[in-house]
Amino acid sequence: MTSPDAIAAAVDRLAAAQESRVPCAAVRDLIGTDDLPAAYAVQQGLVRRRLAAGATVVGRKIGATSEAVQNQLGVDQPDFGYLLDDMDVSADHPISMGTLVQPRVEAEVAFVLGADIDPATEEEITLAAVRAAVEVALPALEIVDSRIEGWDIGFTDTVADNASSGLYVVGREGLRLDELEPREVEMSLTINGEERSAGNGAACLGDPLEALRWLAVQAWRFGDPLRAGHLVLSGALGPFVPFAPGDKVEAAISGFAPLVVEFGP
Repeated sequence: MTSPDAIAAAVDRLAAAQESRVPCAAVRDLIGTDDLPAAYAVQQGLVRRRLAAGATVVGRKIGATSEAVQNQLGVDQPDFGYLLDDMDVSADHPISMGTLVQPRVEAEVAFVLGADIDPATEEEITLAAVRAAVEVALPALEIVDSRIEGWDIGFTDTVADNASSGLYVVGREGLRLDELEPREVEMSLTINGEERSAGNGAACLGDPLEALRWLAVQAWRFGDPLRAGHLVLSGALGPFVPFAPGDKVEAAISGFAPLVVEFGP
């Protein structure tokens, strides 16, 4: 088992990298490559620091849901992290690069929950149950980031680093699930007019709603279930790609209006 001192040291290392915007060494030397409880304990320590500084939890993100992203990261399973209110840059024009270290961008489907997913037993967390809990689906861009130098990460590294989260953007106009079948959407992501990533809903664990069900199970097991009002980023529909200051990024996800953002210097 990873010691509390090692977990605390990993929290300090990642927090210092975030504050300085200078990438750090991977934390697997402290928490190992297989100790997922330790990795999530580091994640919790980082989130607690941000809450103490005034941030609030507004939802969750699911990472590594597509084979393309798993191949990019060298992992073979999804993970999750927390969304905080200060990560939402949907209204920012242009989006500041000031908090980012090594950003990449990916397009995905987001869900806003209209009901808690907190049943008496895990077996009740079915695909039908999570579908019923969704109030609306939205197009989303996640600006993923890594505090670890060169994105040299293993699974415990990305989990510890709040699932390599950075910022996010969601569209203003959503669709109910009787108007949209998430697994059937097609996605194209362009940077300055050039397509850089493409995919579809089926690339996200077979169905973005299946990704939501997976997250709901993990959150329930974790003792911190998904709640009404939470926003969930369900995972990339295609590979994430790098971008630069000044770039214009557009995500076209079928059924939704295009989501367009620009990044500042």
